[in-house]
Amino acid sequence: METRHGIAVAKVVLCSVCLVSAALVLLSSFDFGDMAWFAPDPSALKSSSPMARQLVMREKATSSSDLVRAASFASAESSLGVQSSTRRNTTTIRKTKKAREERKLELGLAKARAAIRRAAKLGDRPSNRTGHGTSEAAYRNRRVFLQSYMEMEKRFKVYVYSEGELPIVHDGPCKDIYTMEGRFIHEMEHGPSARFRTRDATRAHAYFLPFSVTRMVQYLYQPLTYDVTPLQQFVADYVRAVSAKYPFWNRTRGADHFMVACHDWGPHASLGDPHLYNNSIRALCNANASEGFNPQKDVSLPEIHLLDGNISPKLLSPHPPHVPRPILAFFAGGLHGPIRPLLLGYWKDRGDPDLRVYEYLPKHLDYYTLMLKSKFCLCPSGHEVASPRIVEAIYAECVPVIISEHYVLPFSDVLNWDEFSIKVEVSGIPRLKEILKAVPEDKYRRLRQGLKAVRRHFVLNQPAKRFDAFHMVLHSIWLRRLNVNLG
Repeated sequence: METRHGIAVAKVVLCSVCLVSAALVLLSSFDFGDMAWFAPDPSALKSSSPMARQLVMREKATSSSDLVRAASFASAESSLGVQSSTRRNTTTIRKTKKAREERKLELGLAKARAAIRRAAKLGDRPSNRTGHGTSEAAYRNRRVFLQSYMEMEKRFKVYVYSEGELPIVHDGPCKDIYTMEGRFIHEMEHGPSARFRTRDATRAHAYFLPFSVTRMVQYLYQPLTYDVTPLQQFVADYVRAVSAKYPFWNRTRGADHFMVACHDWGPHASLGDPHLYNNSIRALCNANASEGFNPQKDVSLPEIHLLDGNISPKLLSPHPPHVPRPILAFFAGGLHGPIRPLLLGYWKDRGDPDLRVYEYLPKHLDYYTLMLKSKFCLCPSGHEVASPRIVEAIYAECVPVIISEHYVLPFSDVLNWDEFSIKVEVSGIPRLKEILKAVPEDKYRRLRQGLKAVRRHFVLNQPAKRFDAFHMVLHSIWLRRLNVNLG
């Protein structure tokens, strides 16, 4: 009896399983996307067995869960698509904006070039002069210079990198023989000439690397080793830092970047990065064409020696032209470099009243007083090509006699040095007196007029003034930048 009962129960269970399986097969054959069509009548649910009602409710719950999951997946997929699309749109907008800014910059430079070309076609006729109080002969083309200068004032923007710390970066010597280096850095970062500085790097025409080679020598160089490797390593690290953080260096390989250095080792420090040496604008006092200085892209800085940061009061107001200058030529300076030994060896201690040449000036004589009493001031190169005597002679309106080899003179793409200086070959040192005495008086007067005209271009003012040394250096950089096309 128990056996028959167990068999009956097993049959019932087996039938139930078969019914459930059949129901699942039937349910799986329907499209659950249309739940309204499949939904059973509530009254039918009431009259059906509990197991059937449970199955229906379970399938309904399962189907609803699937729908929720499907909807969530679709929503997530849609959200990812929107985010991806948004990112693509944002990137496209940025690229478009960047290209628009670059086109705007290049368009401004193209307009500046066109204005300068128009000025060149007009020439430097008297009817075109604008009355800035300058002597036309001292300039290669005064009108072109003035047009270019005005274009610079209107358009030129420089971005100064903020990277680096004092005292090697954002600082420099503002007195003594390397004055030009520090004063340019300070004026660019803190002076009223910040009108040329932009805080938006995308709007800049040029990018300034504000490190000081003089400070590198002071803080990184090991005395008496003559090892410039620490300087080159610092430069390499600095360029690597700004090129990793910003896109501008890599965009042109540094062609629109510039550095300023008045220390003799400026060119050696720039070798720390090949692109800086070969591509960038290097503004250097040591402008030696035989040692890699390229006047097509590099800028020659005037070497200005301001002992206490100011021009000597004796040189502020040179004697007027009618006051006689009894000494033909004067020099006093140390015995170093390849040229000075020749000059001192031939003319020192000769007792010639016309040609006063000293190695060490006697205590009873004053250096600047002798300059002011001399018609010509001898300016031989020392260890390097540049000499601060050239600028001192200009201040004193004592015609500079430049005795140098391979020296690219400051601002020579604008100024006509033949109109306010005399150049003598090293081989002409024994004939110096003869050469200078042969200068006609009317030419000497023209040379004096030229000195008076260009003097303001070699003065460092605080704050900087139009057409002074700071602005002339900036204008030289501007001229080089005009030849760089980012496109």
